[in-house]
Order: sequence, then C-alpha cells, then structure tokens
Amino acid sequence: MLRSAAPSPVIVLTLYSRPGCHLCDEMKAMVQRVLAAEPLLVTVEEIDISTSAELEARYGLEIPVLLVDGRKAAKYRIDEHVLQRIIGEKAGRAG
Repeated sequence: MLRSAAPSPVIVLTLYSRPGCHLCDEMKAMVQRVLAAEPLLVTVEEIDISTSAELEARYGLEIPVLLVDGRKAAKYRIDEHVLQRIIGEKAGRAG
C-alpha cells in the first residue's frame, strides 16, 4: 500500500563514526535521547568510516560527524538543545 506524502518532512541524520570511538558512542546516545523526545519523522543513517578508505581520509580525524539533511551540523560533540533546535527548524517549527 502506498502512502501519501506525510505532513511533516522526513529529516535525515547521518552519523559518521567508527567502532571503538567513545565520542561516537556519546553522540549516538545523545541523538537517541533527542529522537525519543521528537514526534517527527527522523531517520538516522550510521556510517562506519572504517569500511572505506575515502571516508577515512575525509572524516578520520573529525569523527563523530553529524549531518542533518546532508549538511554538517557538528563534529566531535553537539548539545542536545542545539540538535533539537536544528530538527525543529528543519521541521518548520519555531523554537
């Protein structure tokens, strides 16, 4: 069954990380906390940079890197309130 377009946009969070990265684990946990509080359509793509020499070269010293709809929102850390604001703005909410 096909569904019609949702009233809220789907927001894509892309997290570039690698196994054994404590900052990556912290950001993953924070993203999950934010998403638990957001009743929006948000998808999370987690990409392990260790599987690609190109991604290692691009992001190796900056991980974790968080993109929101393809635009870099943070590297290393992001405050929960900042991510909530970014998601709210993407969803067309003031806040």
